[in-house]
Amino acid sequence: MQKVNIAIVGLGFGAEFIPIYQRHPHTNMYAICQRNVENLNKVGDAFGIEKRYSNYDELLKDEAVDAVHINSPIPNHAEQSIKALRAGKHVACTVPMATTVDECMEIVKACKESGKKYMMMETVVYSREFLFVKELYEKGELGKVQFLKASHQQDMDGWPDYWPGLPPMHYATHCVGPVAGLLRLEADYVSCFGSGTIREELAKIHNSPFAIESAHIKFKDSDLSAYVYRSLFDVARQYRESFEVYGSQKSFEWPLIEGEEAVVHTAKKAEHEIPERVTVPDYAHLLPEEIRQFTMKGVYDMDEQHLSFVQGSGHGGSHPHLAHEFVMAIVEDRDPFPNAAQSANWTSVGILAHESAMNGGKLMNIPDFVNV
Repeated sequence: MQKVNIAIVGLGFGAEFIPIYQRHPHTNMYAICQRNVENLNKVGDAFGIEKRYSNYDELLKDEAVDAVHINSPIPNHAEQSIKALRAGKHVACTVPMATTVDECMEIVKACKESGKKYMMMETVVYSREFLFVKELYEKGELGKVQFLKASHQQDMDGWPDYWPGLPPMHYATHCVGPVAGLLRLEADYVSCFGSGTIREELAKIHNSPFAIESAHIKFKDSDLSAYVYRSLFDVARQYRESFEVYGSQKSFEWPLIEGEEAVVHTAKKAEHEIPERVTVPDYAHLLPEEIRQFTMKGVYDMDEQHLSFVQGSGHGGSHPHLAHEFVMAIVEDRDPFPNAAQSANWTSVGILAHESAMNGGKLMNIPDFVNV
């Protein structure tokens, strides 16, 4: 079978995926792209990649490129995704999909018009914790799901220039993805409140004062809602990306402190027997043998790990699962999960949640991206 030629754009966090694509049985790690030529050549030499581009438009002119995996700064995601789709390339893009609802809509339209695949590479819905809860749900052990909850709290001081003062919900896919993704639900509308304030020099950058934003999401054609909250600056909290689900038979709660075990609650037991600490297993067995090693922290070939990988405990082992899903969607000619409409829905929840917070919790309807 002819292999999919992958080009990676952005080589900070993006470099973490190079060895995965080099070893995946259905891919050829064909090209890399970054404006900084010195770093471009450093990474290219380290991984033995000959095809190198410092200009994104020139990369897209290369007819040998089948798919691009975009890991550039957040402000570039929408423009680069749209350009790639219109150039006839499949697109995987790190989160978030875009920074405006209109951009999300344009990507969905470009995906449909081009006939190419688009996948937002949301790490949480391929983390071992999410896969564990998904397995419980599919086996019927949760019973009826009654409520979903997620948080993402992180200290972003010292991160690159587009991060300072960023509204918390503008980067909410790590929260929204798992609460929507478990049951494949579509967010219908959202209401959000801001709480507290961040330093004035940060607040004025995006005219966003809040230290924490917390939102309730109502899902379409479902009796379920979800609660999500986020903080990025001036909140004392260890890094935490959490996902919790409450069912009629079992519930899953994320550890409060990184490194501790998760808790599963089982109904109808003696009170002291209801909670049980559980070790969440790894799910490398779901992957081709060639890339199973990449679910574990610290396995990459370069000495320095990207901060988001180290701080997030390897993003729950999600990286090879993400790459595998994207590639197999192309090979099998099917929609990836999440596809363009799902990605737009998740991203728009955060964008509109912030708008809601700035308007005192006003209900904000999520556009219909499915029937574009």
